Amino acid sequence: MPFLPLGDESKHQRIDFAWVTWSLIGLCFFVFVYQQGLTAQEERDLAYRLGSIPAVLFGKAALGPYLDALPAPLTLFTYQFLHGNWDHLLGNMLFLWIFGDNVEDAMGHRRFLAFYLLCGVLSAVVYGAMEMDSAIPLIGASGAISGVLGAYVLLHPFARIIVLVVLLPLKLPAWILLLVWFGFQFVALGTMEDESVAWTAHIAGFIAGAALVPLFRMAGVPLFARQAPPRIVALPGRRRRRAPSAGQERSPSQDRRSGPWG
Repeated sequence: MPFLPLGDESKHQRIDFAWVTWSLIGLCFFVFVYQQGLTAQEERDLAYRLGSIPAVLFGKAALGPYLDALPAPLTLFTYQFLHGNWDHLLGNMLFLWIFGDNVEDAMGHRRFLAFYLLCGVLSAVVYGAMEMDSAIPLIGASGAISGVLGAYVLLHPFARIIVLVVLLPLKLPAWILLLVWFGFQFVALGTMEDESVAWTAHIAGFIAGAALVPLFRMAGVPLFARQAPPRIVALPGRRRRRAPSAGQERSPSQDRRSGPWG
């Protein structure tokens, strides 16, 4: 990629903490650490058991009893938590950390989890449909995270993203960076820059995320927001007080602040 994202300036408006985003990151790291304790053969077998294999998914081939651990449709979920190496894992988790929390903020915890997994499923199905004869397991969270990017560009297109471009830190609008990222996937697919990368899954995930975000966002969350809404502190309505009559006592003020924490 021509740039490396380092952070964004969007703040949470509706949730206190991105529990789902951080749980997904933690689970991916946990699984990868487990993978590191396996032998090369055991790790390969795990990829065949839990990875999404196009030929198996579409009934073109079958795994032997030793590797046939799950029904093929379930591997559309399990493949999302396996990674091939540290670069694969860290790159995916960096993008999920930067962009996932704000999409979770727009959807809420449960909707975001369903959205994330569904983007991963759809990206694997499209990839499998394009590679039906492939017996190579598809692994990694890239498809799901591509869906997060597709959602982010519709929710926060003008948010400033801190990126490293040729060792120079810059702040650029999200729509520029993410459309460059999207275009890069087509260029890489056309030139087959790296045949070990499922570029089709990235493209499908991004499109799925952009298409699904209107359905999964919470009520009142706008698309194409020009800036984050202000943090609102709700105050109880105040009534004009009349002077107390004789024998009455004035009540102490009971103003209490409440509202979302960003």
